[in-house]
Amino acid sequence: RPMPAVAKKHAVVDVGSREGRARLALMVTRLLDHWQLTAPEQAEVLGLSAASRSTLNRYRSGEPLADSRDLLDRAGHLLGIHKSLRLLFPRDGDLAYRWMTQPNRRLGARPVDLVIEHGFEGLLAVRRYLDFQRGQ
Repeated sequence: RPMPAVAKKHAVVDVGSREGRARLALMVTRLLDHWQLTAPEQAEVLGLSAASRSTLNRYRSGEPLADSRDLLDRAGHLLGIHKSLRLLFPRDGDLAYRWMTQPNRRLGARPVDLVIEHGFEGLLAVRRYLDFQRGQ
């Protein structure tokens, strides 16, 4: 099955390769750290059990993401959300990083809570919301 490629600054990460999934693991764990999510929140947005701290630590230390379509798709959407936030707030990186954990009146909750409560559908909803905001 063809695996999706994830773009980062014009470079494409080949998620079909172990090296590509290792780079992706580092990018995603860094992003989740920048968002200042707790370890259980980080695990949940990646679709892991909230107690998967050891898995997160392995990803953070360069172990490749599991070759799981769900996990790789989630990673791609998380990076897409990050890209949208950087485009929406080009002069305020701090706000771009805080956005996921700030209460959002239009969404009715903190975006990270929507992702945790609704799983993959919540992740898609947050990404679609940001794509819509970018189109305004």
